Amino acid sequence: MTFTVYHAAPGLLSELVAELGPAVTAVRDPLVVAEGPARPAAFAANVWTEPAYIPMESIGDAAKKLKAIQRNWAVVPAGHFRRAALVQEKLPKVTARPLVFGQPLPTAPLGAFTLWEENLLLASPATTEPVPGGEHRFAEDKVGPPSRAYLKLWELFTRLGTHPGPGDLCLDMGGSPGGWAFVLASLGARVFCIDKAGLADNVDKNPLVSFCPGSAFGLDPRHAGAVDWLFSDVICYPDRLYDWLGRWLELGECRRFVLTVKLQGQTDPALLDRFRAIPGSRLLHLSHNKHELTFVRL
Repeated sequence: MTFTVYHAAPGLLSELVAELGPAVTAVRDPLVVAEGPARPAAFAANVWTEPAYIPMESIGDAAKKLKAIQRNWAVVPAGHFRRAALVQEKLPKVTARPLVFGQPLPTAPLGAFTLWEENLLLASPATTEPVPGGEHRFAEDKVGPPSRAYLKLWELFTRLGTHPGPGDLCLDMGGSPGGWAFVLASLGARVFCIDKAGLADNVDKNPLVSFCPGSAFGLDPRHAGAVDWLFSDVICYPDRLYDWLGRWLELGECRRFVLTVKLQGQTDPALLDRFRAIPGSRLLHLSHNKHELTFVRL
């Protein structure tokens, strides 16, 4: 029987189980086993696309069998923690250096494994994310960005392999103090930011950034004109964000959207399905998201 293993994003195991529904056959935090081939799962940090159970006779035998498949493996503890760590110690070391924004993701195959039982490996030589545990960590800029929100865009653009550039016009809705505007302007894009609060001085003084005080929800899409990207990290309920997005899709002249969906209170799977149903879109959990998802439509 075909099955897939999903690695839940931190703190979102119950949401992932609910998202996968009746296909779930086993749960061992942070892993969820589900029937069928891999499918998009917003609450998964990583997905094991070729999983298999592998009997083992000893720690050395486990390492030998994994190395016979490929070189690089990352352990995901889900029980039998000490024994799993001993297996990892016998495998070639995988150096998870911080990613550098502007450089591509690693291309070397990286498998994932856990010790499902004392003498049974659960392992997949292929996963959807090329970094251990799906955790995208960057060498941070401690000087320029006025908030850590910039890391969301660094991660998203790196994972998508695309981003705004010179000549693009970006709307940054609710962008104070300017973490996202900082990133967009650094890429050469023009940024028009709307928020009730102002921008940090270094962002506000950037010639590529324009600021207008006001409510992000107050701008009529019909009056905005043609824009290349619309960004929003506004704190609001998901249903209000969905309605606002619908107005832009119906009335505005913008094709690319990047919106943070703040999961305030109990998660509503039906509402998330409405976001997913928008053609050309996807929902994903970034390593730099907290209790929230990122909606993307390119």
